[in-house]
Amino acid sequence: MSGSRLRIAVSDPDARSVPVLVTGADGEEHRRGPVLVDALADRWGVVLRADSKVTRCEPATGLRSSVDHVDGPQVARAEARLGLLGLSVREDVQRGPLTVAHAEEAAIDMIADLLHWLRAHGCDPDGALDRAQANFEAELLEAA
Repeated sequence: MSGSRLRIAVSDPDARSVPVLVTGADGEEHRRGPVLVDALADRWGVVLRADSKVTRCEPATGLRSSVDHVDGPQVARAEARLGLLGLSVREDVQRGPLTVAHAEEAAIDMIADLLHWLRAHGCDPDGALDRAQANFEAELLEAA
């Protein structure tokens, strides 16, 4: 993270050619990478080195900083549940990557435990995951 942007970099040993933003005919399957990157990222570029090149892009995340997150009722409920486990990522004290990493592991463990609970009660864990994913994606679309 760099401020409110996520930096993605890909190294390529071939420094002879540089990605160029070219609009092609519809259906053309070559040289679309830079067009896709340009559409998704706020900024992008190439750094040439003696023996390689690095293509980087920076899409905006909507976050205010690398330790921030987007608020919403679902996030508040998840944080309340993580708080029940003794993991709070909202406190201003020690809000860093390590705290978020611990909360991520706790969330994964919680999801796995819920899947076991569903299976033990005769429910289909895969179906529940599919419905949860569909709900998640629908809520993201509504928020956009």
